[in-house]
Amino acid sequence: MIIQDVAVAQEALEKGQLVGLPTETVYGLAANAFDPLAVARIFEAKQRPSFDPLIVHIGHLSQLDELATDLPLGAQLLAKTFWPGPLTLVLPRTQKVPDIVTAGLPTVAIRMPAHPLALKLLQSLPFPLAAPSANPFGYVSPTTAQHVHDQLAEQVACILDGGACSVGVESTIVGFPDGQPTILRLGGVPVEAIEFTLGIPNIPAQLSSSQPHAPGQLVSHYAPKRRIGILAHGSKPAHIASSEWIPFFSDAAYSMQSLSLDGSIESAAARLFSVLRRLDDDPKGPIMWIEAAPDKGLGRAINDRLQRAAHRA
Repeated sequence: MIIQDVAVAQEALEKGQLVGLPTETVYGLAANAFDPLAVARIFEAKQRPSFDPLIVHIGHLSQLDELATDLPLGAQLLAKTFWPGPLTLVLPRTQKVPDIVTAGLPTVAIRMPAHPLALKLLQSLPFPLAAPSANPFGYVSPTTAQHVHDQLAEQVACILDGGACSVGVESTIVGFPDGQPTILRLGGVPVEAIEFTLGIPNIPAQLSSSQPHAPGQLVSHYAPKRRIGILAHGSKPAHIASSEWIPFFSDAAYSMQSLSLDGSIESAAARLFSVLRRLDDDPKGPIMWIEAAPDKGLGRAINDRLQRAAHRA
């Protein structure tokens, strides 16, 4: 059931049910983060491995005290600068956070989404929400309410429709091992903006792991059913083609299109998952050839998703 009534979603979550949640990044599959049974339903619905931790979404900065302890100064500065927004911070957890949310790790991933409906819902609840992307585990993330309905309608009480996601790729994740900022996932906030805010150039990154310390670190992820081939980028944000036999872009690549509607990297990011989903149902061949984005700013997040989508274990 696709709805726009926050009160209906609020009631479902208070009953321990799952709700499709719009955010500016992708749609989430939300449950009461303090209810282990409700969170277990997320893992069951997505078929998500229990070792992959979830992000907890908050509506007020004051909720940090319930979830995290010993916030580094850098984390406080990033939260003040980028929240609400597409940034997740991995912080030392409190005992109030159930183990199932953190996959037993001593840290918890937290963010405050910028989507107005998400914030309205979060601010109406007496608890934060655990909410990974609302799709079967490993598949392309959803960026509309219809995407959620097409794949998880039987698993959710309702889907709150907030329109198409404006950012379109998941949040950037920053952790603080030994108190030092580290990029754990590329996403909606460019690394350059984080480095500028903290006054630290060349922040180290730990982006992939078979035993993830943050969501989105598995090598194979965000994958459509069809194979993906990645080509070196050109001068534009990114192009995509669906063809069984063309390993490069040319006039013969009849289904070639730009990911970006206006030539901006922001538009390319916002449309990435939607285009992948649409071409996944294209009968023209088993391979989607995709031109990588320039490897800077949001382009780095786009290329990260393409590389994980293209990986075959």
